[in-house]
Amino acid sequence: MRFGLLAALGVAAAMTGQELPEGPGKAETEKLCKGCHEMARSISKKQDRDGWMATMTKMSGFGMRATDAETAIVVEYLARNWAAEDLAKINLNTASAIQLESGLNLKRSQAAALIAFRKEHGKITSLDELTKVPQLDVKKIAEKKDRIVF
Repeated sequence: MRFGLLAALGVAAAMTGQELPEGPGKAETEKLCKGCHEMARSISKKQDRDGWMATMTKMSGFGMRATDAETAIVVEYLARNWAAEDLAKINLNTASAIQLESGLNLKRSQAAALIAFRKEHGKITSLDELTKVPQLDVKKIAEKKDRIVF
């Protein structure tokens, strides 16, 4: 998480001319994320708690060191201050790689595999068809089926 969350928060704050919002989690967010990457890009997608937790998990994979308690506090802070509004539906036939990655928490390779599959085979009409896409974690997509359209 060190690789960017606070830097991006700092950019976002600078862009709006405001400091990070006060509240529980501000200090932890600063501690974990300071100086790593643009926060403006990170918070621009506004996520629900699951999305922010996925982001924190990803950042841990990049070397962020945080306790479970710190992670929970930061996730709550982010979800409270940069919450997903009405999450946009993701059209599996038209979504870009970035939309698939951020909206469905897919890996870059999985998003690329889905895009390649739809180019080769045409429109996707059901979740069942996704089982034919190599490298795709269909379970991950099925968990977000309420956000998917064809």
